[in-house]
Amino acid sequence: MKRKSVTSRDVARLAGVSQSAVSRTFSSNARVSETTRRKVMEASRELGYRPNTIARSLITRSSRTIAVVTYSLENPFYSAMLEKASRFFQAQGYHLLMFFAPPSGDFDPVLDDIIRSQVEGVLMLAITMNRQQAKLVDDFGIPVVIINRTVDYAGISQVGSDNLQGGYWAGRYLASLGHQQIAFLGGLPDSSTHQQRQTGFIQGLSSMGQVCAAIDIGNYRYEDASQAVRRLFSLPTPPDALFAANDLMALAAMDVLRHEFSLEVPDDVSIIGFDDVPMAAWPSHSLTTVKQPVDMMIQKATELLMKQVAQEDMPPEHLILPVTPMLRGSTRRKTDQDNAI
Repeated sequence: MKRKSVTSRDVARLAGVSQSAVSRTFSSNARVSETTRRKVMEASRELGYRPNTIARSLITRSSRTIAVVTYSLENPFYSAMLEKASRFFQAQGYHLLMFFAPPSGDFDPVLDDIIRSQVEGVLMLAITMNRQQAKLVDDFGIPVVIINRTVDYAGISQVGSDNLQGGYWAGRYLASLGHQQIAFLGGLPDSSTHQQRQTGFIQGLSSMGQVCAAIDIGNYRYEDASQAVRRLFSLPTPPDALFAANDLMALAAMDVLRHEFSLEVPDDVSIIGFDDVPMAAWPSHSLTTVKQPVDMMIQKATELLMKQVAQEDMPPEHLILPVTPMLRGSTRRKTDQDNAI
């Protein structure tokens, strides 16, 4: 026999309160006394009542849903971002819908899915878009914040870190250690983070009278980076230092060099990454890296998105946050060092 569904009226009758009190109890922004809340929750547990959020959204015209779009969670940096964003939105009474987009290319099918989902806002984690795609998103009128990417379009809010300056420090610092064959292990070539970090890196080398010895692409992925490192260190003159555009690729480089080329880090090769994921500080890695302010990035991006959801005419903002060098054991030491960015 099919079990009869429990309604808010049943809960109200058992709790001895009005039906509107039950509705307010399950609305994150509504005010209700602690006594009423306790009665409603006890009655709900006894009856097995679950509020119908879909039905409520049809009444209130509010889905209480945020779309989070990314291309991969392989990088621990984005897993950490997703966790922090999830906790923030959950505390605001919002649900999350996850969407996965291709690293680059056709974004339109994903956008169609987002529009059909009736979300109130979109948080994009490291999604590469061109100007036309950004305008298409903007034209639908859904609040959007891009985090850890930039796009040449003023109509969408963007929160990122100073990739250019981080790359500049990495290039200048490796050159200051006395390295002569300094290579760059890039991410996704079309991404703003790859381009900005590479540009800054080359400028940092140039400031020390050097040029980039070699460039290969790891697509921000562990296995692709491993293949790229094998190519770089099979060159007639292999690098003696490497700047990887994220920590995941830097860790891949350390593994390949140690286990396949029998090279010591940093005695034979110095390595710098970018992000400062938790495992970068593990003693087995001790990776010198450029720290992105992930907590601040998520705080700014999520708060900005919520403001845009609440205020339709709020102008977009573009925020660039500072980065910090984290000196550890994957680079050579020097006695008189200037670590400032």
